[in-house]
Amino acid sequence: MDRAEKEAAVASLNATFGEAGVVVVTRNLGLTVAKSTELRTKMRAEGASYKVTKNRLAKLAAQGTPYASIADLFTGPVALATSGDPVAAAKVAVNFAKDNDKLEIVGGAMGDVVLDAEGVKALASMPSLDELRAKIIGLVNAPATKVVQVIQAPAGQLARVFGAYAAKEDA
Repeated sequence: MDRAEKEAAVASLNATFGEAGVVVVTRNLGLTVAKSTELRTKMRAEGASYKVTKNRLAKLAAQGTPYASIADLFTGPVALATSGDPVAAAKVAVNFAKDNDKLEIVGGAMGDVVLDAEGVKALASMPSLDELRAKIIGLVNAPATKVVQVIQAPAGQLARVFGAYAAKEDA
């Protein structure tokens, strides 16, 4: 890479760090191109990204962002999984690492909070933002459903009584 490409890469990574809700640092221990492509596809499907980066450039890009504290994790062949949703990148990376021993979770950060490998795994076990929204909507919607059922119950009972009288008169 020449100097201009390095500056562009640092600027791109810095923008990524500025927008990310979570950064997961993974170590690539011989992951094949096919498996790496599969991981990237899974990340994209969840709204996350996975990028192999040079350690020195990542350290430069992390300066001045909330993720400056994870610069010491950038050793060896690392890649960064990032997402705006604080759970998405961690969930995909941990699930992929379970099936592939060539991918190791090194650690990560969620804003200013530095996470070790176990912290990333704990974060991955939490429900995603979309799942939490669905639960909240379900909780808000449940009382309304119960009110409608209570209101409709007497009308349904009256309809059954009238139906019984009509059947009695026909007989």
